[in-house]
Amino acid sequence: MSYVGPEFDPSQPPRRSIRRPLTVAVAALVPTCLAGYLVYQATSGPDGNEPARSLPGSSSASADPDASSGSSSPSSSSPSGTNPSDKAGEKDKNDKDGKGGDADDNDSATKPSGGRPAANGPLKGKVVVVDPGHNPGNFRHASEINRQVDIGTNRKECDTTGTSTNHGYTEAKFTLDVARKLRTLLQKQGATVKFTQDDDRPWGPCVDERARIGNKAHADAVVSIHADGSGAGNRGYHVIMPGKVRSGSADTSAIVGPSKELGERIAGKFVSATGSAPSNYIGGGTGLDTRTDLGGLNLSTVPKVFIECGNMRDAKDEALLTSPAWRQKAAQGISEGIAGFLRE
Repeated sequence: MSYVGPEFDPSQPPRRSIRRPLTVAVAALVPTCLAGYLVYQATSGPDGNEPARSLPGSSSASADPDASSGSSSPSSSSPSGTNPSDKAGEKDKNDKDGKGGDADDNDSATKPSGGRPAANGPLKGKVVVVDPGHNPGNFRHASEINRQVDIGTNRKECDTTGTSTNHGYTEAKFTLDVARKLRTLLQKQGATVKFTQDDDRPWGPCVDERARIGNKAHADAVVSIHADGSGAGNRGYHVIMPGKVRSGSADTSAIVGPSKELGERIAGKFVSATGSAPSNYIGGGTGLDTRTDLGGLNLSTVPKVFIECGNMRDAKDEALLTSPAWRQKAAQGISEGIAGFLRE
């Protein structure tokens, strides 16, 4: 067997060995390569694909917001990457915008939404129309709300300003806050929720238009939220259901039965959620009343009820109605009643 290699070539004359100079050159090259490798490791991720990092003492800006302050404590940064002071600023902005406050403000626990339903839930596919009684701007539009509209059995004022407590907390503010809380609860269960008004129009709508909104939506249930303005000493809630009406454009024949069931369920859940007693001046202690003189009920073609959550003119009921915590309970009771009705 013959072998020809870099150090063995029988056909060549003897040569001076180059091993020593080559060894010196390699020895000099190793530290340089090692230094380059260390720089590469310091300025890139473990796999070379992560964003570049600054070397200690580098003048470039740090990608970590805490690095500039010299803090390395995990508790000093927000887990989501948001500065806690930014969240505080958002809260302050919400307070200034009227989304928070005491009992005389809107004090809604939720920001008004566009009615987008939850992705899933027991009420998925159901449509609920919530009718916050009156409009905060009605008092500025006396001529508009005083005009007469057809309610089927006769003609009546388009709308009213609603009542208020003896300390000025208005029914219109109360109904909107409870309605918004109710919307949130129903949407969490998958329902599509629509409002007749959300303080997004100067006045109204009139009672006949409120009925049409529910009809046009083909709502599975409609609830009109109110608070009464009776005399002091009259306390408690009551639910108003439609009586049988067949007159002019009104025909409640098809909705009397399901509306009664809806009303009974809401009344039962309302008392358990709020602890409030049924009205001591309407309904004979049942918390239920039937009427044929309300256009919002007469003109409805879908199951619909009104709820008077309490009497704003009574001091004890006023203490409840002006409490944000109690209003949340009221919304919870109404929500549970609606959900029980829709799941049947």
